[in-house]
Amino acid sequence: MSLRLLLVHAHPDDESIATGVCLAHHVAAGDEVHVLTCTLGEQGEVIPPELAHLDADHDDTLGPYRREELRRAMSAIGVQHRVLGEGAGTLSRYRDSGMVGTPSQDDPRAFARADVAEAAALVRAVVEEVDPDLVITYDPQGGYRHPDHVQTHRVVCAAVAALPTAARPGVLAVLTPRSWADEDRAHLAQHGPARASWTLPTGEHPPQVVPDELVAFEVVDPQAVAGQVAALREHRTQVSVEGDQYALSNDIAARLSGRESYAELDVETGALVPPSSPARRPLAEAVRR
Repeated sequence: MSLRLLLVHAHPDDESIATGVCLAHHVAAGDEVHVLTCTLGEQGEVIPPELAHLDADHDDTLGPYRREELRRAMSAIGVQHRVLGEGAGTLSRYRDSGMVGTPSQDDPRAFARADVAEAAALVRAVVEEVDPDLVITYDPQGGYRHPDHVQTHRVVCAAVAALPTAARPGVLAVLTPRSWADEDRAHLAQHGPARASWTLPTGEHPPQVVPDELVAFEVVDPQAVAGQVAALREHRTQVSVEGDQYALSNDIAARLSGRESYAELDVETGALVPPSSPARRPLAEAVRR
């Protein structure tokens, strides 16, 4: 059975970092894959020194630049894509809010400040047009508590909840089982960072790392990493890739493990739905209609 997927993310590069395996795997399987991005990531930190002038503290042209990075990344992986509110001379309806506590959060255009009903109506229009079998987005804490990720979760749930019950696709949140997160850290510790300037991750795992029993579905496909890497390399303002690792501007190494996992969301409450089976199942089994 061919699937139609819609993945909704906050900023360009989120789709390739958090769900790049899913994208590459399902494109290779012949499924129809769409990405909706809610902002242009204007507040992102810039890695290449020669592009530092693009950031919000200088030229403030990073958003349009990242829009083109997204276009190239999705072309590399073969995914259809759009930005929320894009069109008629507008690149994006909303602006990247930045991290918690930063002045950019006070910008009236910030996505985290958006009226949820208004943003949900825009997302609902995309869901109705694409008519996906599954929608994939963030957990209630946005993976790592970024305000735009949390808002994306909130808006996606509201958008799908506004549909007639029979027309609602399944909605999943990206999560990582704790056993996988621990295995990835052990792998990194054993092999070391791929670049001398990178460091190993330490401390508590982010909120997206949950007990294994909360995770219901998975995509495990080491072959998909090549497609994920092709997409990540196009996001060069935000991501560096070396071998089977990548790092953001913080230079903390992360493993490209070829696996991703998910749990169902209750769109009425936004909460995770406990799995009906202790064994993780293929993503296709999350389809409910």
